[in-house]
Amino acid sequence: MADALATPGTHGDHPGATKRDFLKLSAAAFAAVGTGAIVWPFISQLAPARDVLALASTDVDIGPITVGQAVTVMWRGKPVFVRHRTEEEVAAARAVPMSDLKDPATDESRVQRGPWLIVVGVCTHLGCIPLGQKPTDPKGDYGGWFCPCHGSHYDTSARIRKGPAPLNLPVPAYAFTSDSAIRIG
Repeated sequence: MADALATPGTHGDHPGATKRDFLKLSAAAFAAVGTGAIVWPFISQLAPARDVLALASTDVDIGPITVGQAVTVMWRGKPVFVRHRTEEEVAAARAVPMSDLKDPATDESRVQRGPWLIVVGVCTHLGCIPLGQKPTDPKGDYGGWFCPCHGSHYDTSARIRKGPAPLNLPVPAYAFTSDSAIRIG
C-alpha cells in the first residue's frame, strides 16, 4: 500500500528519479557515442601512415663491414654513410686543431664508438651526394668525402674542410642495438 501512496514524481526506491531524468541520461549517452563515432575518423587520420612509420628507423647490420669499408643505407629517403674507419683515419680526424675547421666539432662528439662513423650523406651546400663511399671514388684532400658539384672536401670525420659547404655532414640519431647492429632514427 505504501507503493500506491508514493508521491508523484518519484520512482520506486529513488526519490526524485523520473522518466525525464532517464531520457536525459539516455540522450546524453547516445550523443556521446554518436560524437565519438563521427570524430574518431578525423582523429585517426592524424596518425602517421604505415609507410611513414616504416621509414622512421632503419636497422643496419654492421657485422659484415670490414675495417676501411663504407656502405650506404637509405633512411627517410636520404643516403646514410656508415664507415668502419681505420686506426689511421680515426687518428687523422682526432689530430685536427679546431681552429682549422669551418664548423668546429671534435671527432669524439660525432661518433659513439671510435671506428664507426655514421652521417647523412647529403652535402650541406646544395644537397648533392658526395663521393667517397666506394674504394675508387675520389675522397678529397682530407681522405673523407668530396662533392664534385662545387668542390667541398670533408675529412675522415665528415667535417667540412674546404669548399663552399657551410656545415659538416649531419650525424643522424642512432644507437648500437648490439655489437654488430645499429638502429638509425
